Amino acid sequence: MAVSIPVLVIVIALHLIAFVLAVGAERRRSSAKVVPDEYDEKTFCVYGTDASTAYGLAAFGLLLISQTLVNGITKCLCFGRGMMGGSSTTCAIFFFVFSWVSFLGAEACLLAGSAKNAYHTKYRAVFQVESLSCATLRKGVFAAGAALTLLSMIGSIFYYWKHSKADTGGWQKHQNEGLGMAASNYTESTERKG
Repeated sequence: MAVSIPVLVIVIALHLIAFVLAVGAERRRSSAKVVPDEYDEKTFCVYGTDASTAYGLAAFGLLLISQTLVNGITKCLCFGRGMMGGSSTTCAIFFFVFSWVSFLGAEACLLAGSAKNAYHTKYRAVFQVESLSCATLRKGVFAAGAALTLLSMIGSIFYYWKHSKADTGGWQKHQNEGLGMAASNYTESTERKG
């Protein structure tokens, strides 16, 4: 199996779009402020935009599609033909594990960040309470997801490349390969002797 440029372009594009969405989700996290209720002595939280939840879920989906594409083409390292031994196979296994670990970390950050960002509290306490805070997402969750998305992209690219080299042994297969057949001199040599 040779490296397919369109596959690499699609994988890189999906990862980079997911990275941009994760960075956008970090910048557009929900903010909240405590507002007193005009009818009673309770306070409540007023939240800003929920755009980062949508950005985080979109990045989650694009990253999932990219990982599925790479592992579908390579048959997830387990279900395809056997690979040639050597350093390419060792590197392919290393980058397979690396891409999956970074992929799972990025997906966990993006999904947890989206869920926490979508969570809004309502009434929090009686009005005279001094230490009142509204539940918001901590800074850096989507940023960690973005960083792990880039690591997943690097791991997926190198895994696909090394898998392609190990799958063919670094050589391209030749068409019409076989033994050349030549005429035999056996009949001529037996007639001369006899």
